[in-house]
Amino acid sequence: AYFLGVHGPSTIVNTACSSSLVAMELACQHLRSGDCGLALAGGVNLILSPDGTLAMTPTRAFSFDGYCKTFDESADGYVRGEGCGILVLKRLSEAQRDGDRIHAVIRGISVNQGGRSTSIPAPSGQAQEALIRDDLSKAGLKPSDVSYIEAHGTGTPLGDPIEVGALSKIFKEGRDAKNPLILGSVKTNFGHTEGAAGVAGVIKTILQMRQHKIAPHLNFKKLNPNINLDE
Repeated sequence: AYFLGVHGPSTIVNTACSSSLVAMELACQHLRSGDCGLALAGGVNLILSPDGTLAMTPTRAFSFDGYCKTFDESADGYVRGEGCGILVLKRLSEAQRDGDRIHAVIRGISVNQGGRSTSIPAPSGQAQEALIRDDLSKAGLKPSDVSYIEAHGTGTPLGDPIEVGALSKIFKEGRDAKNPLILGSVKTNFGHTEGAAGVAGVIKTILQMRQHKIAPHLNFKKLNPNINLDE
């Protein structure tokens, strides 16, 4: 705000992996309430010290070979990555009025918490399912209207099956073989950018829509046996 000389709400958000997505949700709130007419939201992750890596190493959260193998049976942890992503957000009617180039429209956005799961880093499939249903309701969409999911997909043997299980419960509704749901994770391309991970996935999805192509999902050879894609 100082560098750009701008006013309005200026907030640092730290909710770990979801930080940039929560920043987007807060920005949308401020736009809806009229606190600002334009917002910059996103995240940045720079590994400037070994401390974070050293602190996480005993938890065995990292991939042993340095490759993120999301959804694969050999998935053994995530890979730290660096990056920065920023979105310029504006109310749709005003962007249309001003002749802005509109890359995508946020139809719905929500935030919740996993609460008490099997362990602190373990995701809650029930909480994920509830959040997605809330978003679909806000967006006025049926599960079968969605054709692509940019998953969190960190490449861990525990988290990947829980996430796909939650997605399956929702998106199998009203779907048939002619309308498959495509899954991807940008973390296979350049790692887990932690605080910037959410916005990285959003930008990837927007680029895919613009190019009408799905980016390759790397390091996948054989499906994790705990994941069922038949539905």
